[in-house]
Amino acid sequence: MTTCSTHVLDAVVGRPAAGLDVTLLAADGVVLEAGRTDADGRLSWTTTLATGTYGLRFATGDWFAAAEVATVHAAVHLEVLVDGTQPHYHLALLLSPFAYTTYRGS
Repeated sequence: MTTCSTHVLDAVVGRPAAGLDVTLLAADGVVLEAGRTDADGRLSWTTTLATGTYGLRFATGDWFAAAEVATVHAAVHLEVLVDGTQPHYHLALLLSPFAYTTYRGS
């Protein structure tokens, strides 16, 4: 089984995106776990994942609105193919109001 974590960085100000709500979803959209990034922009889930497709939903619209920053992203949805034989997936998001990129980190 595999564990999963994320790290979100605000690319505009060069700081962690603290207080961003993130939801871990099964392939059928069922919520497996939900949480909020810590002061370092990090969040780890306790749910273990088998091989399959999962989703991460980052509530970027609400997060930017709370900071009074205009954005085009109501949310960022990331669909991930998980190989359940791998011990851990760390999925990072580099975020700005009008662009984002994501990668599998270590």
